[in-house]
Amino acid sequence: MGSALCDRFASGGARLVVVDIDEVRARRTADGLPGGGHTGLGCDLLDRAAVERMVDRVAVTHGRIDVLVNNVGMTSAERFDVRSVESIEREIDLNLLSPLVTTRLAVPLLKASGDPRVVTTVSLGGIFPLGETPIYTASKFGLRGAMLAIGLALRSKGIRAGSVLPSATDTRMLRQEAVDGGNSLQFQDRPQQPADVVRAAVSLLDRPRLEAYVKPGESRFVRLAMLVPNLLPRLFPLFRKRGERGMARYLEDLRRRGLARRTGDRWELVEEA
Repeated sequence: MGSALCDRFASGGARLVVVDIDEVRARRTADGLPGGGHTGLGCDLLDRAAVERMVDRVAVTHGRIDVLVNNVGMTSAERFDVRSVESIEREIDLNLLSPLVTTRLAVPLLKASGDPRVVTTVSLGGIFPLGETPIYTASKFGLRGAMLAIGLALRSKGIRAGSVLPSATDTRMLRQEAVDGGNSLQFQDRPQQPADVVRAAVSLLDRPRLEAYVKPGESRFVRLAMLVPNLLPRLFPLFRKRGERGMARYLEDLRRRGLARRTGDRWELVEEA
C-alpha cells in the first residue's frame, strides 16, 4: 500500500522522502520512483530518538513537509487470551502511538508549507470491532478518534488532516494473516487493491475532509451495525462463517497467483522476487 501511494504521488510531481524500518527497502523504493530526487530513509517508528533524527534530517534537506502520510500498521493472528503482554504493547505502540508522535514532531515542518496536509491510513476496523483481533481494533479505534480530533485542532492553524478507512486490502500483511488463519471477519468480500486505497487518499488532497472511505456502501453498513452494538454477539457467528468462506477463496486466489502454497494442512506464503 505504501509503495502504491509513493508511486502515485511521485507520478504527480511530488518529491518524496520514503521511510521504512528497512533502509535498503526504503532506498530501493525511492530509487524506483518516477521523477527523481527522492530519498529513502530507514527509521524504526517505535524509537522516538530515531524519529526525531529522521524529522531533523528532513528539515535540513527540505525545510518543510507539504504532505505527511502516516501509513504504518501490524496485526497478529494470535488470539487475545494467549498473546504475550509485550506483543500487545508493541502493536498498540506501532499502530496508534507512532503516527501520533510522528505527526506531532512534523508539525513545525508542516507549518513551513503553504498548504500542509496530513493523510493517515486508519481502517474500517476503527469503526467496527473485529472480535478476532481486539488489539488491532483498539489501536484503530484510538487512531481514528485521535485523527478526527487532530483534524479539528490543527485546522485553525492551517494544517488539514484526514484519514482513509479501508477494509481488507490485498497486501502482504493481509496475505500473511490469511495463511496464519487470522481475522476471518474481514473477508466478507473480495479484498480491494492498494490502488483503491490510493484513490481515496488522493481524494483527501483534492477535497479536504476528515475521513474518506474506499467503499462507501461498506462503511455505511458497519456504522449502521454500531448503532445496535448489543446485537453483535448474535451477528458475529454469521459474519464469521461468511468470512471463513471468503478467506478460503482468497487463499485459493493467492495459490493461483503463485503467492501462496499449501503443504499438508498448512498454508505458507511464496515470497515475490
